Amino acid sequence: MAAHLICLTSGGGVPIFTRNKGNLKPLPFPVIGSLNGVHMFANSHDVKLLSTTTEDAKVVWKVFHDSITLIIVTGDDSADDIHLNNLLSQVCDAMVLLYGLEDLANIKNIERFKREIKICSQLIDKILDQADLLTVGDLTNAVDIIAAPENSVLQNYLDAFTEAADSPYGCLMVHGKIAIATKRWWTLTSKEMVLLSLLMSSLSPCSSRDIPVFLPNLSPSVPHRLLTFQLIKDVDVCVLCGPSPTLAQLEEEVGRFWRSGYDLLRSLLQLHPRNYPLSITLDSNIMGFILVNRESHRCLCSTHPHPVASSKDTIDSKRRLEILRSFYKHVMGTFFPMSDDPDKGQEEICHQAQESYISTDSHKCYTILSEPHQIFVLYTANIPTFAMRSVTQKTLSLLVKDKHIQI
Repeated sequence: MAAHLICLTSGGGVPIFTRNKGNLKPLPFPVIGSLNGVHMFANSHDVKLLSTTTEDAKVVWKVFHDSITLIIVTGDDSADDIHLNNLLSQVCDAMVLLYGLEDLANIKNIERFKREIKICSQLIDKILDQADLLTVGDLTNAVDIIAAPENSVLQNYLDAFTEAADSPYGCLMVHGKIAIATKRWWTLTSKEMVLLSLLMSSLSPCSSRDIPVFLPNLSPSVPHRLLTFQLIKDVDVCVLCGPSPTLAQLEEEVGRFWRSGYDLLRSLLQLHPRNYPLSITLDSNIMGFILVNRESHRCLCSTHPHPVASSKDTIDSKRRLEILRSFYKHVMGTFFPMSDDPDKGQEEICHQAQESYISTDSHKCYTILSEPHQIFVLYTANIPTFAMRSVTQKTLSLLVKDKHIQI
């Protein structure tokens, strides 16, 4: 997604930072001033300016904590504004996560704030850089999971390790997706779990780290410590702690608790990027899917549903994910209500759509809303349109009922 992101003070319109993604030239300062000026002019006349579209672009404004205004300018994909509003909310939450709500809501020294808020740049770029994401949690407001038969055994390792760390909050991540987590970790809000997963994906590989984080809902003003340890490449265990133990103390415990589980970890890693058990066999026309549980705020996504490549695989994995994300944005907010939409009530959607599909020359997509689950499936163009409904229903049933997929 090519986009300009602009952050300004909501009172005086002083630019804080700009971020550009894609092959775009930075916006000139007069354009930034005009974008902010029209928003402030509307406010002064008791008009709430939310968004506007041009021939080839869309602009969305949003004010946070009466302190900062975020503006995003991007191509118009005809999707509901909720998706760009969701992105702006994630950017603000990313600033709270790494900087804290108190200092964000009460900017006293603008120049100092400009310098200090740069700590969030890497995470904000990750949120904007949707084309390079291997996950969909940023879009669905549900944290990505990886479902494996090994998870039930590895849960014992995690519980023992978090107990040694004197913390009820811990999880095991594989390529930014949660394999297992403690009961208290699952009580975090969806945006906190998604942000922490995005944070892990945005960081360079490291054997261990100790990062102060403010949880946007649970603790926006008092920081926790996020301790992470790389068990094997692309597999990290994460723990949220208070002042103790120290990173060095917990580093000494990693080998003692996890050494005997390394074979299980390697087996778990091999399931990526399929992300669900090999024991489940799906229709050969399926090229990928997104499965979301709106109650547990978990989602399972796969663009490699078959162990062996098929002659039907005419679309590569990256393009499959792009199509699934585009289909999700096309459907959600337009036909199906979004569960975390503060600006649009469900009553505004007057019809009760339960299913939708699209058909193109290169692929087909089908979605079913079956509370609390939503499933979005990408098919080859060869599948008969009339067959998609029954295949999608069967796929949903297979995934939801499997004992290894806790979604």
